[in-house]
Amino acid sequence: MPEIPIRAFMVSLVALRRTAARVEVLLLKRNETLVGEWCQIAGSIEEGETAWQAAVRELREETGLEAQALYSADICEQFYETDRNAITMAPVFVAFIDEGDAVVLNQEHSESRWVPFDKARDMVPFAGHRNVLRHVEEEFIVREAHPHLLIQKN
Repeated sequence: MPEIPIRAFMVSLVALRRTAARVEVLLLKRNETLVGEWCQIAGSIEEGETAWQAAVRELREETGLEAQALYSADICEQFYETDRNAITMAPVFVAFIDEGDAVVLNQEHSESRWVPFDKARDMVPFAGHRNVLRHVEEEFIVREAHPHLLIQKN
């Protein structure tokens, strides 16, 4: 009986910042894969990296930002890739960014926007992205993040 392979080679990261008025999500407009779509930070895990290390690296490479606090979101983004007939699963991480830190985009993106959760859910293209954003809002903003999800980067 044929099986659909499950691939786990990438990470997803939701960057958040607290302002005086609200918490905002960073979305990036893509130039390469999913051209023109607004998405969170994502990328492949490189040889010798853990998933959380890949998330930190991708955050830095794609935005020039550093996480003040990094958490496992305790959820995986998952989707079916028709061209590979495979299911891809990516662990999701949450990074809290200082409000004054400036985004410096790499060539993979044409724009960035800090937006509230409701606007972010309207901007992202897929139900899986919206589900991740709902989960992150509920577990990291409405509720206090569980301390066991905090990643000690040292």
